[in-house]
Amino acid sequence: MMKRLLKVVLSFGLVLGISYGAGGSAQVVDAKTKIVKFKNCKDMNKVYKGGVAKSSKVKNKGGKTKYKPFVSKALYDANKARDRDKDGIACER
Repeated sequence: MMKRLLKVVLSFGLVLGISYGAGGSAQVVDAKTKIVKFKNCKDMNKVYKGGVAKSSKVKNKGGKTKYKPFVSKALYDANKARDRDKDGIACER
């Protein structure tokens, strides 16, 4: 009886955890271009640790960073609002 109750509780927790995690979509994908528009920098940094730069020639103006940014003009343009210091790198870390 105890094993069965434990299985039910664990199953319920697993289902609840999966459905809770899937409900909060962190990004929007443009169907035509397949470019991702992130909801915030935290979500972008999960995928691109150093953020996204519009070109390889831009330099960070916000101070020392830990990671190198991913370079993509289209991805940067879709997430331009995430570039607080307007240096050409969105969500740099």
